[in-house]
Amino acid sequence: MARWTVEQVLSLAPDDASRKAGNKLASAGLWSGTGFDGSGAVWGLCKGSGSKPYQTVVDTTGPAYRCSCPSRKFPCKHALGLLLLRASGDGAIQQGEPAEWAAQWLEARRGRVEAKQAKQEAVASGESAPGPADSAAARKRAERRAERVTSGAQELEQRLTDLLRGGLATADRAGYTLWEETAARMVDAQAPGLASRVRELGAIPGSGPGWPVRLLEECGLLHLLDTAWLGREALPDQLAATVRTRVGLPMSAEGPPVRDHWLVLAQYDTPDGRLVTRRIWLYGRESG
Repeated sequence: MARWTVEQVLSLAPDDASRKAGNKLASAGLWSGTGFDGSGAVWGLCKGSGSKPYQTVVDTTGPAYRCSCPSRKFPCKHALGLLLLRASGDGAIQQGEPAEWAAQWLEARRGRVEAKQAKQEAVASGESAPGPADSAAARKRAERRAERVTSGAQELEQRLTDLLRGGLATADRAGYTLWEETAARMVDAQAPGLASRVRELGAIPGSGPGWPVRLLEECGLLHLLDTAWLGREALPDQLAATVRTRVGLPMSAEGPPVRDHWLVLAQYDTPDGRLVTRRIWLYGRESG
């Protein structure tokens, strides 16, 4: 593998201080047990302030770095110094077999890279499927989220009941804070769809003539969504999927991919706190 240039090495430095420190360490007198191989690995032991030298190894195919020094910078000054020494081309680093400590790290790293590439290729070809452990973990996460959404829906039902008991005509006196607080509770329950509907309710009181009627209509629709979620097990599959989408749960892609020339008919963005939900309506020239 071609040797890196000094400019290439310095471009990897996280900051100017690391560049300067790396240049100072690019001296053969500070290094021992150095070497490189044809696969792009460079390794060596750098004299430090302690009794033991720092073990430094770099895989330039990544690039990836490992050093026994306590620095949290990547690459650290020792890795930069080693690469600069290699880039100098003065023969200070000779080709050979990696030291045992370097070989262990290189083997483990390249094994992980190969496994990741194999997984990506399998996914791209449609040959892979999630293992039992992955499926079980995903199912547990979905169940925990569903429980939180259910708790949020039950709390929202109670708040709607309290609102109706107090009378809709006085809803404008409470201000927007109460609605925002309720929406925040729905976000905590991982139901962003419910939170968005609550915020829409908060904008209705005092919005013009007839606002109590509009508020009642929207409260009725929100109550309908709440009760649909709480009784989703009894709903037809397609309707249950619609309810899950409305409360804010992500939809999983099902069925084979459809390739077509797609026309964008509409796009609608809904702000939801720190997130924005985007809906896009498409029309396929061939598939419709």
